[in-house]
Amino acid sequence: MNTFSIASVRENPNILESSIAFFQDKWADTNSMKMYEHAISSSLHSDNFFPQWFVGTIESKIMACCGIINNDFISRGDLYPWLCALYVEEEYRGNGYARKMIAHAKSACKNAGFKKLYLCTHLEDFYERVGFSFLDYGYHPWGEKSRIYESLV
Repeated sequence: MNTFSIASVRENPNILESSIAFFQDKWADTNSMKMYEHAISSSLHSDNFFPQWFVGTIESKIMACCGIINNDFISRGDLYPWLCALYVEEEYRGNGYARKMIAHAKSACKNAGFKKLYLCTHLEDFYERVGFSFLDYGYHPWGEKSRIYESLV
C-alpha cells in the first residue's frame, strides 16, 4: 500500500534540496527560481513561524507541496497567514491529497495561534469544496486581480 505522509522542510533539512527542486519545477519561472531557493532554504533557520514549507510524499517520492507565508504578493497585507503554492502531481489528484495538505497547513496555523488561513487564486469552485469561503478580491504588484479566500483553522 502506498503511504502518504507530509514533512516540514524546516524539521527535515535532509529534504531541502529535493523540496526546492519540486517547488521550482511546479511554481517557478526563470525569474523566480532563486526566490524559491532562497525562501525555502532561509526558512530552516528562521526564529519566526513564517515561512513554512511542506511536501507530501508517497514511497519517499515528493508528489505534493504547499507553503504558509505572511503575504502572497497581494494587496491585503492586513490578512495573514496565507496558504501558497499548493500543488499535487496530476497522477495523484482525486485522492484527497490536496485536502490533507490543506489540513496540515491549517493545523500548523492553529498550533501557532492563528484563527484563519487565507489564500489567493484564480481558481473558482475548488477551494469552496475544501472549506474556504470567498472573501474579497486583491491585487498583485504586477496588476493582476485575484480571488481571496479564507477558512477557519
